[in-house]
Amino acid sequence: MEKKDNEEQFKKIMTIIIIVCLGILLFFLIEPLLKAIIFGIILAFIFSPVYDWTYAKTKSKNLSATLISIFLILIIIIPFWYLMPIIIKQSIQLFSASQQIDLIMPLKKVFPSLFASDQFSNQVGAIFKEFILNFVNSSTNSLAQLVLNAPTLALQLLVVAFTFFFVLRDKDILVEYIKTLLPFSKEVESKLFDYSKRITSSVIYGQIIIGMLQGIIAGIGFFIFGVPNALFLTLVAVVASLFPILGPYIVWVPVVIFLIIAGNNLSAVGVTAFGILASTIDNFIRPIFVSRRTRMHSALVLIGMIGGLFLFGILGFILGPLIIAYSLVILEIYRNKKSLGLIIEGEKR
Repeated sequence: MEKKDNEEQFKKIMTIIIIVCLGILLFFLIEPLLKAIIFGIILAFIFSPVYDWTYAKTKSKNLSATLISIFLILIIIIPFWYLMPIIIKQSIQLFSASQQIDLIMPLKKVFPSLFASDQFSNQVGAIFKEFILNFVNSSTNSLAQLVLNAPTLALQLLVVAFTFFFVLRDKDILVEYIKTLLPFSKEVESKLFDYSKRITSSVIYGQIIIGMLQGIIAGIGFFIFGVPNALFLTLVAVVASLFPILGPYIVWVPVVIFLIIAGNNLSAVGVTAFGILASTIDNFIRPIFVSRRTRMHSALVLIGMIGGLFLFGILGFILGPLIIAYSLVILEIYRNKKSLGLIIEGEKR
C-alpha cells in the first residue's frame, strides 16, 4: 500500500515537472511572437461586429474570415507602403526646421513682462528647442527603424494575420475553451466575461478608436489649410489623442500659434475649427459605442497607457489599460457589488 502511494506521489511530481518544463519551453517559443499574437486577438475583437455581419450574409465562417483578413492586410500594408516614405521625409524636414526656429521672439510677444530678461528668455528658449529637437529626432529614428526592420515586421504581420483569422472564425469555440480552464463558479464566470467584454469595448472603442478619429480630423484640417509637414503632424495628433488628458489640442494649438505668427490668419481660423471639432467630437460619438455604465476611469486609462508603453511598447497603449481593468474586474466581482467601483467614471451610486 505504501509502495503504491509512493508511486502515485512520484507520478504526480513528474507530471508537475513535465508540465512546468513544457510551459517554460512554450513561453520561450512564443515570446518573440507574443505581441503579434495579442495584436491579432485585439484586432479580431475590433472586427468581430463586421465578421458577424459578413457571416450573416455569406453563411460561411471561412469565407467571412478570409474576406475580412484580406481587407485588414490591405489597410495595413497600403498606408505603410505609400505613406511611410512621406512621413519619414516630413519628419526630417521638421527636424531641420526645428533647428532653425526662433522660439524666443514669439514668447516675448505673448508674455513681454515674463520674458523681459534676455538671460531668462535664452534659457527657456534653449529648453523648448532641446525638447523639440529630442522629440522630432526620436520620432524620426523610430520611423526609420520600422523601415529597416521590414523583413521582421513582415513575419510579425503574417502571425497577426493568421491569429486574426483563426480567432475571428473560431471565437465561440475559443471562449468556451477558456471557460473550461477558469477555476470560478458559473456565476462568477458569467460576470467576469460580461464585465471584461464591456470594459474591453470601453478601452478599444471608447479610447483607442475614437482617439485615432480625433487625430485624423485634426489632420484633415492640416491638409486642407496647407500646414507644412501635415502628414507627420497628423500622426503625432493621433498618438496624442490616444491619451485621455492630452488630446489633439496639444498639436493643433501650437500649429495655430505658428500660423498666426506667420500671418496666415485664415488658415489659423480653419485649423482652429477642425481642432475644436476634433477635441469635442468624442462627446457625441463615445455614447454610440460605449455605455456610460462601462466607461473606464480616465486616470486608470492614463496610468495603464503610460505603464504599458514602457513595458510593451506601442501595443501598451491598449494592453496597459486592459491589464488594469481585468485585474480590477476580478476584485470587483469578489467584492460582490452591483457597480464596478473604481473602474466606472462618474457613475451615480
